[in-house]
Order: sequence, then C-alpha cells, then structure tokens
Amino acid sequence: MDAILIPILVAAIVVIFLVATSVRIVPQARRYNIERFGRYRRTLQPGLNLVLPVADRVNTKLDVREQVYSSDPRPVITEDNLVVNIDTVLYYQITDPRSAAYEVADYLQAIDQLTVTTLRNVIGSMDLEETLTSREEINTRLRTVLDDATGKWGIRVNRVEIKAIDPPNTIKEAMEKQMRAERDKRAAILHAEGERQAKILTAEGTKQKDILEAQGTQQAMILRADGEAKAVERVFQAVHRNNADPKILAYKYLETLPHLANSENNTFWVIPGELTEAVRSVSSAFADHSTMGLPKNVQSEEATSDDTTDDSATAEIESGPRNTAAAAADEVAKQAAAAVNNAKAEAEAARTPQVPGRGKPSTD
Repeated sequence: MDAILIPILVAAIVVIFLVATSVRIVPQARRYNIERFGRYRRTLQPGLNLVLPVADRVNTKLDVREQVYSSDPRPVITEDNLVVNIDTVLYYQITDPRSAAYEVADYLQAIDQLTVTTLRNVIGSMDLEETLTSREEINTRLRTVLDDATGKWGIRVNRVEIKAIDPPNTIKEAMEKQMRAERDKRAAILHAEGERQAKILTAEGTKQKDILEAQGTQQAMILRADGEAKAVERVFQAVHRNNADPKILAYKYLETLPHLANSENNTFWVIPGELTEAVRSVSSAFADHSTMGLPKNVQSEEATSDDTTDDSATAEIESGPRNTAAAAADEVAKQAAAAVNNAKAEAEAARTPQVPGRGKPSTD
C-alpha cells in the first residue's frame, strides 16, 4: 500500500510543480520578458499567461508607466567660460520592453550620460545670461536629442526639465549687484518720470489758470466798455434830446478837469487850450443873465471888468506852476470856481433894487 502511495505522491508533486511553473500572472502596467533555453521568446502581457515549464523563464520585469529620473548636479562650461552646475529632471516611458532589456545594458545610465553630453553641447553655445533666460529652449533641444537617441532602446522621453542652474558665488554676487543697480535705475527713472509728469501737470494748470484769468479780465473789460458806451450813449441822447446850451457843456467840462489829475499814474498833466474858452463861456453865461435889464453903460463896464478878470485868470493859469498835475488841476478848479462866484455875485447885485442916494444913479 505504501509502495503505491509513494509514486502517486511524487506524481502529484511533479504535476503541482509543473502547473506552478507554467502559470505566470503579470500585474497591470508590467511586462515580463520570457527566455526559452536562454533565448528571447516573447513578452508576457498583463493577466494570466502560460509558459513551458523548465524550458521558459522570466528574464526581466519592466514597468511601462512614465518614470521620473533626477540626475545629480553636473558642471557645465558656458560660452563665456563660466562653470555652472545644472540639475535635470527626466520624464521617460518604456514603449518596447524587449529593446529596453536587450538593446542597452543599463538604460538609466545611458540616458544620464546622454543627457550630460547633450547639455554640455547646448550650454556651450550660450553665455551665462542666455543660459539663465533660455530654459525653455534648452529643454526643447534636450528632449529632441534624447528622444531620437533613446528611440532604438524602446524608451520615449516625454519631457526634460532643468531643475536648477547654480553659477559660482562670485558670479552670484556680481549678478546681485547688477540686479540691485538695475532696480535703483528703474526707481530713479520712475521718480524722474513722476516729477516730470507733476511739473507738466503743474504747468498745464498754471496755463489754464492764466488763460481763464485773461478771459475773465477780457470779459470784464468788454462789459465795462459796453457799460461806458451805453452810459455815453445815454448822456449823448439826453444832451441832444434836451438841446443843452454850449455854456452848460463848458461848465461840465470845468467840473471834469479836476478828476483828470486824481489818477495815481499821472506824473505830467498838460492844461488843455480849451480851458480859457470854457472859463470865459461860463463867466459870460452868468454875466449875460446879470446884465439883462441893466443900462448899457453898466453892461459895458461889467463886460470890461469880466474881460479883465478873464485875462488875469488866463494869465495866472498860463503862468502857474506845472510841476505837479494835481496842483495844476486844483489851481484851475479854484480859478474856475472864483470866476463863477464873481459872476454870480455881480448877477445878484444887478438884481437888487437901487436905493436913491446910494450907489450909482439910475440911467432911466
């Protein structure tokens, strides 16, 4: 009985071993390369797979998901002979497991070395400033070169990013000074632009103020001139409507003369030649009223006295001092007032009745 059980157990164990070695379960996003007697046979896909026991074996297990590989900082010389350390980040994906396993011994090391050499070629054609400001261009050129080289390895490079660019410390200090100077320059320019704009706005405001003041003064002068013109027009109409006598006009002329000398800007005042005629007209006006009804000899005497008075007044005016315009105006006003008062006094004396035995005898 025991002799029968032992072969059965051995056979069962062999069957179990053969089944176990012939079944391969591949996880998702994994690929297994199968070799039969040391030669590549096929690549197992995700799921349940059967292989030939003892003859087939799994050589490599590969992950076909997108991988991230970060390289160590590598020194690179720029076109202006400056050494900078550059870190790169590589995003790749295995598209052909057979090529990745059999076309290259270590695809990560191969990609790393290819990245360094390509990076040195790219950076060597740029200066430091261009290197710092052209990361996108560097990434594009690296990706193009790596994708072309790794295609035969069954690897697709999706992206290449420069993680850091570290220039020497002396270059960093110089760059900081340059950036500080640029900031100071921009600040000074902005400050100057602000002051310039402020001055422009101030000048514009002053200009508008002067223009408005000038327009206001112009309007005021126009209105004042219009008012004076209307006043003169009304006076002219009133004079013509009332048929004013020339003697009254001469009297108003004498009243206006003192006002001409009251201006502060008058330093020299010339007595007009019509002053004598105006004084004579006013005096003769009052003299004519006073001699109405008087004897002819009295009228002739008064006329003679008036002429003498006018001549003396005229002589005094003509010989008067002309040093001050105000003094001349006052002197003329006083003489005109004296002449008018004398004429009024003589007219009143002529109207008063004569008492017999007093004064001159009546000519009647």
